[in-house]
Amino acid sequence: MLGEFLREKPLYYSEIDYSRMPRVFGEIKSSFDAPKVIHVIGTNGKGTTGRFLATALHSLGFKVGHYTSPHILEFNERIWLNGANANDETLEEAHQKLQTILAKSDSGTLSYFEYTTLLAMLIFRGCDFVVLEAGLGGEHDATAVFEKALTLVTPIDYDHEAFLGSDITQIAKTKLNAMQKSVIMANQKHREIALIAQIIALKKSAKFYGVDELIEEEDKRKIEEISKNLSLFPYLRENLKLSISALNFFGLKYSVEDFNNAKLFGRLTKIGENVLIDVGHNPLAAASIVESLAPQKYVLIYNSYKDKNYREILSILKPIIEHVEIITVHDARIEDEAKLQKTLEELGIKHRPFKEIDQNSNYLVFGSFSVVEQFLRNL
Repeated sequence: MLGEFLREKPLYYSEIDYSRMPRVFGEIKSSFDAPKVIHVIGTNGKGTTGRFLATALHSLGFKVGHYTSPHILEFNERIWLNGANANDETLEEAHQKLQTILAKSDSGTLSYFEYTTLLAMLIFRGCDFVVLEAGLGGEHDATAVFEKALTLVTPIDYDHEAFLGSDITQIAKTKLNAMQKSVIMANQKHREIALIAQIIALKKSAKFYGVDELIEEEDKRKIEEISKNLSLFPYLRENLKLSISALNFFGLKYSVEDFNNAKLFGRLTKIGENVLIDVGHNPLAAASIVESLAPQKYVLIYNSYKDKNYREILSILKPIIEHVEIITVHDARIEDEAKLQKTLEELGIKHRPFKEIDQNSNYLVFGSFSVVEQFLRNL
């Protein structure tokens, strides 16, 4: 069974063998179709950009797959096909098929993400388009082995420094080296990133576009209407714009209605009258949230992984924090609570343990997929 098989694989690794996925895929490549793959790389906004685009393509009559990660409550969330998450039967059938394709030794050594990437691409056989979200980085990511018709670059910032480094130039190069034929880049916080992208595109003979080069006045009007219909916060509108630039790149005519079902759960999603949840977990995500929510104050339900710069994240969020309520998350990667409390005290932010929701306060649940998952399970 797929669930039992995946439970034997660690979700996270301290080291990654970057040669494994290209080697394995090279040996079984003939078992996969060659749809138009739209590769989504960057730091923030990959999931929503991909879902906006996949939903519109499906509404336009194409067979479409969208691969995103991680999931919040169920693994099925990672593999979306023609408007719905893959069901258990589809997942199990693909798992059994993949077991017959892979050598037994490769099946055992492939990482969780590598295996599920191949699983998704088997499920996506017969699709016209596949929107493929990179998991970590770009150049060496498991998703990078497939031939891409287009690369979309969302905003790039600091994240996963243990693997990508602490230099924004190196982080950008690692991500952007995944591009192949054509690339569209969202507006960036760091000015040097666009130049790096153009240099890499020139070396690879790839066509480079800034997102605004592919957006017309009529698109701007539609973006406003779609954003109103979906109640999108500002940073989500930028992701919508990037997805529409991809439609224009392919010469596809779309309507406002093609985005009617395009929201991805967990991205400043309102649950109940006074609770917002967001799976963001880095400074760029925090800054986008402050831009969207200020000057409203929120009780922040929070926790953090050890490897995240939570001091900077909390400093950014401080203007909209009424106080912090620390939610217990059972994960070896979660920071020691005493250290988190000390940081909050040094920042002058009041805190206490999370117990329950008070209907008289507004809440923001933020800190990672694990924090949001734990909160939802508590409910």
